[in-house]
Amino acid sequence: MIHEVATIIIDPARATDFEAAVKMARPYFEEAPGFVSFALQKSIENVGRYLLIVGWETVEAHMVDFRNAEGFQAWRNLVGDFFTSPPMVEHTNTVI
Repeated sequence: MIHEVATIIIDPARATDFEAAVKMARPYFEEAPGFVSFALQKSIENVGRYLLIVGWETVEAHMVDFRNAEGFQAWRNLVGDFFTSPPMVEHTNTVI
């Protein structure tokens, strides 16, 4: 399993609406092939900064299967207007 870690920056004044939009979008991830887990973390020190952490079976499950699915476009339609800059996305795996 790998993790997609997306750093997302939004206007803090819109936090409640953003969190509601992510909650509405979560099923698009859950129904995707290769999906494993989902979490949205909110920074305490950096207001307006979130980490979206999605577990996938493989990088390809995220970058190919999900990114080319209608669910990805639905996700972006729900949350894209909240981003103050494009999310920074990287993939990680657990080593210890």
